[in-house]
Amino acid sequence: QVQLVESGGGLVQPGGSLRLSCAASGFRLDTHAIGWFRQAPGRDREGVSCFSGSDGTIYYRDSVKGRFTISRDKAENTVYLQMINLKPEDTGVYYCAAEPYYSDYVRCARPFFGSWGQGTQVTVSS
Repeated sequence: QVQLVESGGGLVQPGGSLRLSCAASGFRLDTHAIGWFRQAPGRDREGVSCFSGSDGTIYYRDSVKGRFTISRDKAENTVYLQMINLKPEDTGVYYCAAEPYYSDYVRCARPFFGSWGQGTQVTVSS
């Protein structure tokens, strides 16, 4: 059974940094697309960064390029999101999600992912 557990969220000031962790169980990381999504109050859940291709292709949404880095530790079956230079607009609940590679690429968008963690709150505020 696929399980995803996020951790690492918190309250930071603008310009601060956080590192989120997603502990995965029930599958090998390289058999699934896996990534990070976020949802602000009253907003749709949006893809932030995903391992979206079976060849290792990585997606970042434009607003986080140069500030966020996704990585994975296959031995620990854990995915990370290192976030630096955080901005108030980064505030939201961050979710980890996974989807088997039925095809070579999975779009980093909510409808394409079937397994979700519980979320971890990230608040960027002065």
